[in-house]
Amino acid sequence: MPSQYRSTIYGAIAVLIWSAVLHLVRIVSEDFGPIGGAALVYTYSAIFLIAFLGLPKIKLFPKKYLFIGGVLFVAYELCLSLSLGFANSREQSAQVLIVNYLWPVFTVLGAILSKQNRAQLGVLIPGCILAFIGVCLVVSDDLTSLVTSFLLSIKSNPLSFLLAFSGAIIWAFYCNLTKSIADGKNAIAFFFFLTALTLWGKWYFLDVGFNHNFTFLSVFVLVLAGGGMALGYGLWNKAIINGNMIILAAMSYFTPVFSGIFGTLILNIKLTQSFWVGVTAVTIGSLLCWQSTRIAKHQTNPVQTVLDNTE
Repeated sequence: MPSQYRSTIYGAIAVLIWSAVLHLVRIVSEDFGPIGGAALVYTYSAIFLIAFLGLPKIKLFPKKYLFIGGVLFVAYELCLSLSLGFANSREQSAQVLIVNYLWPVFTVLGAILSKQNRAQLGVLIPGCILAFIGVCLVVSDDLTSLVTSFLLSIKSNPLSFLLAFSGAIIWAFYCNLTKSIADGKNAIAFFFFLTALTLWGKWYFLDVGFNHNFTFLSVFVLVLAGGGMALGYGLWNKAIINGNMIILAAMSYFTPVFSGIFGTLILNIKLTQSFWVGVTAVTIGSLLCWQSTRIAKHQTNPVQTVLDNTE
């Protein structure tokens, strides 16, 4: 199998793994607590990544990448894991995940504001509006009283939703900055180590302990969550080096759909009609935002259009 096809398949597998593994993180947080569970997951992930990618050679990484990229990465992972851990229920953790999946929209907006990309506003603006309406539908759980239900759901647990929303913005910054400051290097294992270290520090100073004693089932789910997260990042890294980025980008925007499906299977939750309508809106909105940059690119570079059509 040609390298590009194989690498693209790696990316598809990574998207599916990410869609499933974050629901496992929710189970781990129930077993060991929001902070302790997250610390354990990222510790196992760091171990798996080092085994998968090898020990990071810190001296080879640009200092700006290690500092800025490290701070943004750790901040995002903290927001993501703790937003799931502090959710009031499994249903709410599924809602929180969809809020986090606004990051593709924010990534496109960030690229446009930083002048890395141009966009066709006639496609970009409807895409942004549709994505945000989708989040409102996901969180509200009620199509008939959208605004009231949305505000009540946010009010019931503002911390989780704020963390998820902040995480989406932070990850957009990370995606846009990493390309320009990383110099082609990948410090993902080191960043996971920093995330685990930060969480353990928070766990120690807050003295929150663990929810209950370790059992075989809880440890098994923990290993699955940590290993799955590490495998997803490892495969995605290989995919973006040799894979077809057009296909990979399109697949990544369907993550909310896969996440909703895995949520019903792993967490055994029943998701409402409003949730699925919202997920569809978020996915289509994100795709429109991505497509707006491609349309603008092709309008200004017809040669690239021909090249893309031959892929």
